Amino acid sequence: MDIEAALRNRGKERADVEERRRAAEAYTGASLEAVASYPFDPKAAATNVENMIGVIQVPLGYAGPVLIDGDHAKGSFLVPMATTEGALVASVSRGMSVITAAGGARAKVLSDAMTRAPVLRVDGVDHAQRVIDWISENTEAIDAEVSKTTSHGQLMEIETFPAGRDLHLRMSYRTGDAMGMNMCTIASEAVCRLICQNTGAVLVSVSGNMCTDKKPASINAIRGRGKTVVAEVRIPKALVEEKLHCTAALMAEVNTRKNLIGSAMAGSMGCNAHAANMVAAVYIATGQDPAQVVEGSLTLTTCEVDGEDLYMAVRMPAVEVGTVGGGTRLPAQAEALNLIGCGGEGKARKLAEVVAVTVLAGELSTIGAQAAGHLGKAHSQLGR
Repeated sequence: MDIEAALRNRGKERADVEERRRAAEAYTGASLEAVASYPFDPKAAATNVENMIGVIQVPLGYAGPVLIDGDHAKGSFLVPMATTEGALVASVSRGMSVITAAGGARAKVLSDAMTRAPVLRVDGVDHAQRVIDWISENTEAIDAEVSKTTSHGQLMEIETFPAGRDLHLRMSYRTGDAMGMNMCTIASEAVCRLICQNTGAVLVSVSGNMCTDKKPASINAIRGRGKTVVAEVRIPKALVEEKLHCTAALMAEVNTRKNLIGSAMAGSMGCNAHAANMVAAVYIATGQDPAQVVEGSLTLTTCEVDGEDLYMAVRMPAVEVGTVGGGTRLPAQAEALNLIGCGGEGKARKLAEVVAVTVLAGELSTIGAQAAGHLGKAHSQLGR
């Protein structure tokens, strides 16, 4: 395509957006002047939204710097956070300053697998067993079918869960540096067609909800989905007292009575102070799927006295992030990823470790504020 044709197409795309926006204004009587202001070619969002009428802008700040010693994230980072919640970035920055002063946080990706869980209809338990046997005996044919749909994804495991005339298959995939849901869905549909052709089972839905995507689920808390990450820090006694204005023992008590006992009494699947806050802000900033904040909320925060010092850690069983594809291609989100050196291939696990340390910092700061009785005061001073 020559330059003139490209410019004509770009002009048409902007005109289409403006026409839809004006139609929405005429239909509703609302003014969309702010929505109309954005700096990029609408074509950049062609695969991210339908019926585009403009852009919603969320304030972006950065927390840090924070020192991270991860398997993939190493060094000092400024972490982009997009939020409308006053005090959040300030609180996370405070936690990061404590972590850095303590020598940094250790972070590690323990497992990495995106899941999709189709549900098949079978005739009964005997038929279900025949399907299960066929799957276990034909792994090479199944792998070949997956390879026809993706050059990046790899099927790692199929777990089978029969229940009456239902047969749920929880399929786990390596997805490279993409978050990978679309990749897994397309591959799973192909695998199910092969299974059904050879066993007489019937595919009811490519997602039977045992995945489990965008819903709180024990299976994700236990088995993980996306990247399971642990981040930890050991903070000397003097630093706890100087920076957090409390003691390690009091921090551990608040965490136990609040995050562990309180969460258990409430039946909460996440045992943390506010992990979803940090997950949402980083996900929105870096072009992740914000609905998967649900799985980020499954975080387990632990806190204990180590000698006279404080040991604190977060276990995040379902950090579902990518550094290619999806919203990561949008201009501002790509810049935010580059701010932490996480743009492009080979960076997804690095991003997951940065997310986990950011959550650790937010948990540290908030638990410290509650232990010191400063939470309400901090929010009041920062306009909340």
